Amino acid sequence: MNPLLKVREAFQNGTLPEKEYSLVVKRFKIVVSGITRIEKASGVNFPIAYVEPSITISASGTNSFEYGILFARTIPIVVKNTLKVVIQISAPLVAYGLKGTIHAILAHEFLHYLELMRKISNMELISDEISANLFQNVYADGERLFEPRAVFNDNTLLLHITKKFPSGFRDYKLEDKVIKHWIEKNLPVAKITLDTNVTKLSPDLISKMKLTPSFISKIESFELKASKLRKKKLY
Repeated sequence: MNPLLKVREAFQNGTLPEKEYSLVVKRFKIVVSGITRIEKASGVNFPIAYVEPSITISASGTNSFEYGILFARTIPIVVKNTLKVVIQISAPLVAYGLKGTIHAILAHEFLHYLELMRKISNMELISDEISANLFQNVYADGERLFEPRAVFNDNTLLLHITKKFPSGFRDYKLEDKVIKHWIEKNLPVAKITLDTNVTKLSPDLISKMKLTPSFISKIESFELKASKLRKKKLY
């Protein structure tokens, strides 16, 4: 899959202006270097990723005046009756994000992906419970993710992650840029509410998803390392 296909289509059909389109294409190399870096630091292949030519805004359902900008999401999709997990990266993140921010967000999504794969391999995923945590990376979700130090052996990358996600992701400069250069210019915005953003997956589909033995053993080694780090923290 060409990761920039949707962006190109948006430019061709006139929903994305040339200036923003060129900026995303020019800066996409930062995403590529981030993916390469994450694969090298973890020893695991990055899942399919593509750039979405819009920004996703989530309202928290009850308080619709409180909204969050979702710069990237980890989404399970069904292709030809098989479950695939893809990472959707928003065009404004590519256009306006600093290299460290882009890499931190990609690494964070990768941790979501690993957590999802861990649940699938342990058959812990019940179709009803596939809810907000999976589809929505509300960024205050450190509890449910792998400890980054158990997965990545790249200190600079770890520093970016801990700096950007101390207790939920906030990058005010980036948010301001996106509001000013994207949202206020009426460029494409996708709105979702966290409580409706749930996809039902059948247990049958989940059980059909085959993970390679080497991938499963990688996940197990991350779990082991994470529990050792937790014990170390306790003592």
